[in-house]
Amino acid sequence: MVDVQGLAERLRDFAARRDWEPFHTPKNLVMALCGEAGELIELFQWLTPAESDAIMEHKAAEVEDELADVFIYLIRLADVLGVDLISVAHAKIDRNESRFPPR
Repeated sequence: MVDVQGLAERLRDFAARRDWEPFHTPKNLVMALCGEAGELIELFQWLTPAESDAIMEHKAAEVEDELADVFIYLIRLADVLGVDLISVAHAKIDRNESRFPPR
């Protein structure tokens, strides 16, 4: 199993072998991330709550592709910015635990 750092390295190599680094600026990666998130949103647009709960029964491949695209751009953006997503996610959860105590 590949961890987040391993995936970031694979994506970095993928971009380098295609000479895409000049295009992988933070601005461009954020825009691509938002575009892919929009494509994910489109799959759920106008669905009822029940339809959205059952989407994987009918559109699993499409949902998985869009989730992968969002994840890939997020990993690539974090790598370009030098952000350790696992560390910052844990830090954010820690802050949220303080802000939103359990009932």
